Amino acid sequence: MNSNKFAPRAILALVLSFVLASLCRAPLRGQTTQSQPQPAPQSHPIVLHAARLLDVESGRILTPGEILIQADAIKEVGAKVTRPAGAEIIDLGDTTLLPGLIDAHVHLFLHPGAEDLQTVQESVPQRTIVATLAARADLLAGFTAERDMGTEGAGSADAAVRDAINRGEIPGPRLRISGNAINILGGHEDAIGYNPEQHVLPNATYANNSAELVTVIREQLKEGADFIKIYETGADTVANGKLSTPFQYSEEELTAAVRETARTGNRVAVHATGEPGTLYAARAGVESVDHAFQLSDETMRIMREKQIFAVPTFTISEYFAEHAATPEGAAREHALLDVHVSNFKKQLAAGVPIAMGSDVGPFPHGTQAREFSLMVKYGMSALAAIQAGTLNGAKLLGWQEKIGVLKPGYQADIVAVPGNPLDDISALEKVSFVMKAGVIYRK
Repeated sequence: MNSNKFAPRAILALVLSFVLASLCRAPLRGQTTQSQPQPAPQSHPIVLHAARLLDVESGRILTPGEILIQADAIKEVGAKVTRPAGAEIIDLGDTTLLPGLIDAHVHLFLHPGAEDLQTVQESVPQRTIVATLAARADLLAGFTAERDMGTEGAGSADAAVRDAINRGEIPGPRLRISGNAINILGGHEDAIGYNPEQHVLPNATYANNSAELVTVIREQLKEGADFIKIYETGADTVANGKLSTPFQYSEEELTAAVRETARTGNRVAVHATGEPGTLYAARAGVESVDHAFQLSDETMRIMREKQIFAVPTFTISEYFAEHAATPEGAAREHALLDVHVSNFKKQLAAGVPIAMGSDVGPFPHGTQAREFSLMVKYGMSALAAIQAGTLNGAKLLGWQEKIGVLKPGYQADIVAVPGNPLDDISALEKVSFVMKAGVIYRK
């Protein structure tokens, strides 16, 4: 995560508006109080009917589109499906059905405001409450699966949120979680700029060499992490269109981290914006390079060959540029964004696999579908952007045989958007229907 400075009053206003907006949303279908278990899938079949259905693999639009759902799974997909006796027919009108959206880079434990202050001033219980509200907001916006890229100082509290969602105790997306991310002493996520005598804790867990990386990885996995998040670069500066960012771990250290994580069948994702850290990460065999502002030709070649995903996170860059505390800060963010946009076009041309990730948290949860619009603005086709947030997201999260497409046997994670998103990608910012595992959360 990048940090952005805000005035204290602005922080308070943003936090209050975020929490109030979350609390004032309409209750979920079938839910009377937030403490009650969430509804189970209906025992009777459900048929969804809409004007269109998008096959995200082929890009073909079915007109009309229908899906037969039994319990938590898709049973049939087509222009007209079987209507079993007792089936509930739901007509969604002039909308397009598509798989539930997947955001591969979120921070449930962050909200708008100064990141370095909220992680110091707010208790872990308080931040966990914020995370549950964020998970609900993301789900209602159509994101039925997400990868939480670090609690930013809240330890393994994300495991509790994930498990509560899985037990049906609170609403939220399917989650892959990383616990506290990993960072070097004095690195990108260390508590820099405070009185050293106060011993302010960092937003990530220290590991300064291969042996310490292995120890921390084992601890994170013990506490419930699904994957490991490592900060590999930072801080970033731009001069004459060229990004400069120091690496934090050597190629050998990252290789040790990947090897240790793979021992238990898990993977490593890195925060990495530029060279040589991105090259070290690609050679080590990480699962994703998140942010990926400026990649060398060799890094892109390796990422294409190893199918390592780049996760662009344009939305956070746009937000920081528009909400910078000073003109100098705004200029810096715009310079970084310009570098990223230019290199993104090269990544697309080089065939680097792309997964949608927004870095939501420092900007309001539930608004991150803006990322699709920005990916299209900066060079992707609408279909490729949708695939990045469905097919590719499912693959990155390790759920490619379970979600990400509308096929018989897959989980009934389904959304509907007005009109045709292939004609207007911003339709994904207006999700009108949300189903996850056969349960309707928005209608």
